[in-house]
Amino acid sequence: MTIDETDKKILRLLQANAHLTLKDIANQINLSLTPVHDRVKRLEKEGIIEKYVSILNKKKLGKHLTVYCQVTLVKQTFDISEAFNEAIRNLPEVVECNFISGSFDYLLKVVLPDMESYHHFHQKKLSVLPEVTLINSFFVISEVKSTTMIPL
Repeated sequence: MTIDETDKKILRLLQANAHLTLKDIANQINLSLTPVHDRVKRLEKEGIIEKYVSILNKKKLGKHLTVYCQVTLVKQTFDISEAFNEAIRNLPEVVECNFISGSFDYLLKVVLPDMESYHHFHQKKLSVLPEVTLINSFFVISEVKSTTMIPL
């Protein structure tokens, strides 16, 4: 699975705008439609392109609060981690969850309407998980950079 410079050009364009048609891409990279189609299908088949999504404006949807939560588990065993992973997958407020190295076990990104909603989430959903022993919360004051674009 190797990608060349033409593949990278296609990927950059699709990362910037997944709505581009194959014809639009072909025109922008000076390639005919068929090879662009074949390349995109190959990139999809190889899993380099995982999916196409729409990025929504959190604030326009009433989600004004972003919180990063450092979560420490009661024990660092496979079973406890798997149980926590499964529980987190069922919490729609959690938009990112990463198992990390360091002084805590997980870093969560949580998006909610307001502080009251976070308090409810913290008290009724996150801290009640039997795998959790400690939660440290960090509230985003302002978002400086947010992108889904992977540098190529």
